Amino acid sequence: MQLAWLAPDAAPDAFPPVAAALRDPPGLLCAGGDLSPARLLLAYQRAIFPWYSAGDPILWWSPDPRTAIFPDELHRSRSLRRTLGAGRLRCSADRAFEAVVAGCAGPRRGADGTWITPAMGEAYRALHALGHAHSIECWADGKLVGGLYGVMVGSAFCGESMFSRAPDASKVALVALASHLRAGGGTLIDCQLPSPHLARLGARPVHRAELLEQLARPAPALAVARWELAGPAP
Repeated sequence: MQLAWLAPDAAPDAFPPVAAALRDPPGLLCAGGDLSPARLLLAYQRAIFPWYSAGDPILWWSPDPRTAIFPDELHRSRSLRRTLGAGRLRCSADRAFEAVVAGCAGPRRGADGTWITPAMGEAYRALHALGHAHSIECWADGKLVGGLYGVMVGSAFCGESMFSRAPDASKVALVALASHLRAGGGTLIDCQLPSPHLARLGARPVHRAELLEQLARPAPALAVARWELAGPAP
């Protein structure tokens, strides 16, 4: 099957049906277009996300099954429970969005480069300015040591990336996010693609149709928004 291409000036909703996504590579739907806020929001509403490397065209993906974490199923290992109990790491939301994106785009052990290109960073900063993209920060002694960011769509938080500069920092941010979503009626955290790390945290496959249902639900009463510093809920 030939891959569909979007012209840069194509309508923001000019995506092929998600059922047309390729099986090899799994979930690749189309290429091209742009990263305008309107196109990104319509993509997320249809269970589509961008993922590509610097120098490549924009690639749009919609794998089925999807990988997700349900707030009540987030696994807290013994070491993570100790970290949470120590209370040294504290969390906030939307206090340092740009710094979190920069942290996620920074060098990683065992990784060659980053998929968070300058254009991607700018696109999510624009979504943040419009109130759709959010960051969860993790702090120790007043310093940012980890966090994550993503897009809130319906009752689902579509996670994009996380980083950690201290043991368990990104996991503590994830615990804070899951607790916040659970309190406000959020249903799941979309993790996009599977990994052993996510599986250890309780991520599991979900059918794309189920994700689409959550994306179409009303937003939680307690939306992800700016919090002051606080310890993550148990």
